[in-house]
Amino acid sequence: MAGNMLANYVQVNVMLPLDVVSVDNTFEKGDQIRAQLKKLAEAGVDGVMIDVWWGLVEGKGPKAYDWTAYKQVFQLVQEAGLKLQAIMSFHQCGGNVGDVVNIPIPQWVRDIGATDPDIFYTNRSGTRNIEYLTLGVDDQPLFHGRTAIQMYADYMASFRENMKQFLDAGVIVDIEVGLGPAGEMRYPSYPQSQGWVFPGIGEFICYDKYLEADFKAAAAKAGHPEWELPDDAGEYNDTPENTQFFKDDGTYLTEKGKFFLSWYSNKLIKHGDKILDEANQVFLGCRVQLAIKISGIHWWYRVPNHAAELTAGYYNLDDRDGYRTIARMLTRHHASLNFTCAEMRDSEQSSEAKSAPEELVQQVLSAGWREGLNVACENALGRYDATAYNTILRNARPEGVNKNGPPEHKLFGFTYLRVSDELLEEQNYETFQTFVKRMHANQSHDRSVDPIAPLERSEPEMSLEVILQAAEPKLEPFPFDENTDLPV
Repeated sequence: MAGNMLANYVQVNVMLPLDVVSVDNTFEKGDQIRAQLKKLAEAGVDGVMIDVWWGLVEGKGPKAYDWTAYKQVFQLVQEAGLKLQAIMSFHQCGGNVGDVVNIPIPQWVRDIGATDPDIFYTNRSGTRNIEYLTLGVDDQPLFHGRTAIQMYADYMASFRENMKQFLDAGVIVDIEVGLGPAGEMRYPSYPQSQGWVFPGIGEFICYDKYLEADFKAAAAKAGHPEWELPDDAGEYNDTPENTQFFKDDGTYLTEKGKFFLSWYSNKLIKHGDKILDEANQVFLGCRVQLAIKISGIHWWYRVPNHAAELTAGYYNLDDRDGYRTIARMLTRHHASLNFTCAEMRDSEQSSEAKSAPEELVQQVLSAGWREGLNVACENALGRYDATAYNTILRNARPEGVNKNGPPEHKLFGFTYLRVSDELLEEQNYETFQTFVKRMHANQSHDRSVDPIAPLERSEPEMSLEVILQAAEPKLEPFPFDENTDLPV
């Protein structure tokens, strides 16, 4: 029986503070982190997640990597007997929800942007976003002879080389590849740093000269050289019906609108595909899982246009699955999908936002499971209450525990955002401990077992046509119980 119950076990990881390594790339919080790791291990968590900031490690100049501080952190994680999920954070920290520290991308990269500002994502009014390089420069050798993708690949190769002891020892089990702002595979369509406020629809962010030229070439090839990028999609804080693009019979439903949305979302999928191909080559043979993060854009989900998802690059409509396409691309690289907002209930949302986080979570998890992926989740906002934990538990095993073996669907893992003094306070800590136990299906677990198979080489490139076959028909999500059968 216990063996069968163990098949219901969902791993729990906890994110470390954003500034574990300080802005000058040193590790000064040894005592604090050691104490936190000890408490987390005592609570039964499986591991921790950490941002490995590009802006810190390669901050001094091209290929001048300094991993010293991160090695010190990883050493403490290993001593605590915990596993490690490492995020290849090619984005800036600062300017998004919960960012308490400012870590820009490397200065020498930003210096290139001083003479060529189009290396940054750009909105229609020409405002640049310096959080992450535009995917328009993925293949442009603008960075001392390297393309953006080559910089990311070199960074990951240096990580593998320098962290060999932790990879070989099975401490690092997960490499999450950052593919956009906040480490998420999306466009920076709703930047707080530029005045976006929830629940604004956001903006399409593809007006740098590289993406603009790409679109013009694609439109000409499709026999429409006259087509331009949208000029009717509104601004960050608009509502859908205030724009020509998203209103009920808007541009998004026209031939031109559909062409643009396909191009915009396909560029994002290929961006992820190319970088994961590099990551897979770098970590080939390591006992790690590759992962990417998808953003939980739950506002305007209840309206036919799904405006906020579309501006972020997720071409998801009531009759088109914008997440299963991404999941299908991931299958080629043996990568897992990490989704957010697992703690949210529809009933907690304001009605004006037309928000449906529960339906969104169900759609995305189902899309991943249908493509045969390991699917993981995070919470979007810090929560310490039973309601949030029970919602996560419900999403972790949508149809409850199976006493006879693995449930038909369950999360591969869950990462809690994030460790803090507040989490480790008496009542909060007790509730959290119970939550971890419930995620583990009340089973104790030996963390030394569970080896991950060595990473295999990506499958041959998948055509966009095959990827896009996953978009239609949009299938109903798998059934999810209203409440978990193992509440906190």
